[in-house]
Amino acid sequence: MKNTQQAIAAFLACRTLAVVGVSHDKNKFGNYLYRELRKAGYKVYAVNPKLDMAEGDRCFAGLGALPTQPDGVVMVVQPQVTLQILDDMAKLGIHQAWLQQGADSAEGEEKAQALGIDLVSGECLLLFMEPVESIHRLHRSLHRVLGRMPK
Repeated sequence: MKNTQQAIAAFLACRTLAVVGVSHDKNKFGNYLYRELRKAGYKVYAVNPKLDMAEGDRCFAGLGALPTQPDGVVMVVQPQVTLQILDDMAKLGIHQAWLQQGADSAEGEEKAQALGIDLVSGECLLLFMEPVESIHRLHRSLHRVLGRMPK
C-alpha cells in the first residue's frame, strides 16, 4: 500500500472518475464535488442507483453500468455502502478510491487494503485539487498550520 501522499498523487493523476453518491439535491456535497471535478477537467460519471439524471448528466446505477471504466472512484456515501462499492471496484479491477469524510470507516480501510485498492480516506478531495479555491483554500491553510496535512 502507498502512503497517504502517494495515494493522493496517484488519485489526482486519474483522468476519469466516478462519483458515487450524487443526489437529486444540487446543494449536497456529492453534487458540488461532481461539478468541481468536471470544472477541473476530469471526465466524471455520476453514480446513484435511485437517479436517472444528476447535474444535467446521465446518472448510472452502479460502477458496472458505466460506459467506460473509471480510473478512480470517489465515495460520498454511508460507510456500509462504501463496503459494497469497494467489492464492486475489486471485481472491475479499479484500484484508486477516495472516501470523503462520512464514507470512511476502519472497516472500509481494512477492506480496501485486503482487496489491493489504493485508498485515500477521511480527507477532502477539494483540499488537494489544484487550484484550491474558495473555502477549501482556507481549510488547506489551516491543515498546514495545524500539522494535519497527510504524510
